[in-house]
Amino acid sequence: MSKINAAITAVGGYVPEYRLTNKELESMVDTNDEWIRTRTGIEERRILKGEGLGTSDMAAEAAKEVCAKRGISPHEIECVICATVTPDMVFPATANIVSDKAGFINAFSYDIGAACSGFLYALSTGAAFIESGRYKKVIVIGADKMSSIIDYSDRATCIIFGDGAGAVLLEPTIEDAGIKDSILKSDGSGRQYLHQKAGGSVKPASVETVLAKEHYVYQEGQAVFKFAVKGMADVSYELMQRNNLTADDIAWLVPHQANLRIIDATANRMSLPKEKVMINIHKFGNTTAGTIPLCLWEWESQLKKGDNIILSAFGGGFTWGAIWVKWAY
Repeated sequence: MSKINAAITAVGGYVPEYRLTNKELESMVDTNDEWIRTRTGIEERRILKGEGLGTSDMAAEAAKEVCAKRGISPHEIECVICATVTPDMVFPATANIVSDKAGFINAFSYDIGAACSGFLYALSTGAAFIESGRYKKVIVIGADKMSSIIDYSDRATCIIFGDGAGAVLLEPTIEDAGIKDSILKSDGSGRQYLHQKAGGSVKPASVETVLAKEHYVYQEGQAVFKFAVKGMADVSYELMQRNNLTADDIAWLVPHQANLRIIDATANRMSLPKEKVMINIHKFGNTTAGTIPLCLWEWESQLKKGDNIILSAFGGGFTWGAIWVKWAY
């Protein structure tokens, strides 16, 4: 019997219309366009505006696009996994809400929280469901409304993050395509450098936590940068070595869009030229779990069947990893 592989067969994405430019941020905090661009590579980021709109609204649009492109009914979807750290609510899972909004009435659904590595974790999990033969149509989403947990008086974090969502459809194939290998890692001791102080069971919301601005992203930038450069670069290189892949074999690196210098360091470790690296951080900033699927969404027309692609990310937790995908269409 032929081995079942999990192939990506469609990609969808969604970014809000509102553009928060560096120029606008100059009027909000003590920063400037040149400083932001030279240190992060970001020129603008998208922000979800509107009363009552959350992560699920962006995720549902991306997921619906996946079904439309593939020409399938939402009723055919059997499982929905949503990677996010900005859920609509503590419970139910944002994936449950997405399923309701997108019409996935026959799917079971749940969230994965692994910060910027969340999409990789979710993709690996979704692939396992397909490879086992249990399910034939799994939607994997990476989505975050980071503006909901950003303090726009904190210049260290407000310049980095944006809102957006991307989604892929996984289906079985017996061809030599799909998710080929993955290396996923985590180190919980890194939580001290990147976390949200309040709102969880250790420190529930109170008047004091709100006044102390403890429901926003807290980040020690230099420490996170150091770990991210090493983590993303090393794991991507390790994945290539393990599978005897050279830079010539790789069509694209799809890196998490956290910082242009981290992306460059990862590409250099893999000996990849810039022409093989997907970069849209200048347009969207860091959309956390959304960055990698948004890259696939933007570059879909340039991808060819059989292309070897390395997805790579590093995020809070710490979490990090890389996945080797052979493009299936």
